[in-house]
Amino acid sequence: MVADLTLFPAASCPRLVVKIGSALLVDADGGVRRAWLEGIAADIADRLRAGQQIAVVSSGAIALGARRLGLPKGGRASLEDAQAAAATGQIALSHVWAEVLGAHGLTAAQILVTLDDLEDRRRYLNAAATLDRLLGLGVVPILNENDSVATEEIRFGDNDRLAARVAQAAGAQGVVLLSDVDGLYDRNPASPDAIHIPRIERIDGAIEAMADGGSASGMGSGGMVSKIEAARIANAAGAHLAIASGRIDRPLSAEARHSLFVAERAARARKAWLAGRLTVRGCITIDAGAVEALRQGKSLLAAGATGVDGQFARGDVIEIVDAGGAKIARGLSEYDAADAVRIAGHRSDAQAALLGYAPRSAMVHRDHLVLL
Repeated sequence: MVADLTLFPAASCPRLVVKIGSALLVDADGGVRRAWLEGIAADIADRLRAGQQIAVVSSGAIALGARRLGLPKGGRASLEDAQAAAATGQIALSHVWAEVLGAHGLTAAQILVTLDDLEDRRRYLNAAATLDRLLGLGVVPILNENDSVATEEIRFGDNDRLAARVAQAAGAQGVVLLSDVDGLYDRNPASPDAIHIPRIERIDGAIEAMADGGSASGMGSGGMVSKIEAARIANAAGAHLAIASGRIDRPLSAEARHSLFVAERAARARKAWLAGRLTVRGCITIDAGAVEALRQGKSLLAAGATGVDGQFARGDVIEIVDAGGAKIARGLSEYDAADAVRIAGHRSDAQAALLGYAPRSAMVHRDHLVLL
């Protein structure tokens, strides 16, 4: 299937998020691929004139900084090297974006975020408000993970998932991941028998099994695994996501083969935020009856819980899994971990004696729960 990436036209996609991988923006010597980037800027200008608002998630800071500092392994030999390279390269990255967009009379804005900025509900809403205002003003926000302060424990780790979360925060209808691959294949695309998958209606185990975790360029940090996870996050928020090759000039206007992950419908804002989270505080294991109840849109009752893990407080995000460990749902706990352990497996008429106070209606209420 060969299709035009204008499948995300302004009429049906008022807001679009475009992610650009390091291997596209930076050459093998660590320099900016200026001519290619100027083509991207021209594409963005055309789309803005058509009435579309665009945010860009741009990799490349670490690769650019590593060249300037003379660091080995593209600046990824250690966390400290990556942080230093990011701090140095981000200035160069922002400057070149301002220049190429400015040539078309466009204004660029820089937003650096960490995982915590989008996992914390209040900070997420603040970021969403900033994005909304910038886009409404006709500005092109250029976003990147703040690698100079992020650590292994609190980072996205790749800009694919960051792009999906930005799309969610911005209320975008589409996401394009420009990369060094032109979509999803049923096996490693280097194989002569590999079959390209043009359209994915549902992300299931078969689709996940096709993913290859490596980054072909060795320059970036994401592979197909991260792209599929990004598609899951974007689709949960009602945004379609396309994986397309950027190894052509003007990739946002040229015809190019791609893989499209189709969103069924948008979840409510709070539930979309829950579905897109990458971190949780704990886990509740449930029996088969509770699994079926959740799938019917009901709340999680303590009687269906068979196990509680983690240290969490009331209001924290927890994961809900079945007996085999498969993820079923995510939601906000109505109890802290200690009380959840006490009432797990018990019906409501026994919970008051166990807790010493009147129990709440559910362990996780359906209004604060999203199926995965």
